[in-house]
Amino acid sequence: MQVPFENLPDDARVWIYQSNRPFTATELEEISLLTASFLEKWTAHGSDLHAGVTFPYNRFVVIGLDQGIASATGCSIDSSVRFIQSLESAYNVDLLDKMNVTYKNGEYLAHKELNDFKKMAKDKSVTAKTIVFNNLVATVGEFREFWEVPASESWHARFF
Repeated sequence: MQVPFENLPDDARVWIYQSNRPFTATELEEISLLTASFLEKWTAHGSDLHAGVTFPYNRFVVIGLDQGIASATGCSIDSSVRFIQSLESAYNVDLLDKMNVTYKNGEYLAHKELNDFKKMAKDKSVTAKTIVFNNLVATVGEFREFWEVPASESWHARFF
């Protein structure tokens, strides 16, 4: 069952998928409808999962799940990954590659392979103050507070 993302509790589990490019307005509208349809049917052992989605910066798909009502299982997580893979295929985007970094470059978002980001850190093209997206956060509360942070406050800090 889909619920508004903003209504999810802070302890709700979160999965963050970053795109290697921004979604167009048309793509975002379609992806939003597809995701809503998926979440309406998403279950774990026959129990409805109460989940919400948000699409920050037209570049991320963020799914939150209120595990206080029903928890995800291996099968339900697998089905969500298959859904994300279907989006990758349909829209020719990369959403599952965790070896990429998205960060703010002024008012714009930039997306680099991890090795390129490391090199940029070494060359001081990005600094510990560069705002990065910490996609390793595990809960909606962490997403709200610690997702968009200076590199020095995330796992990216090791590159500086």
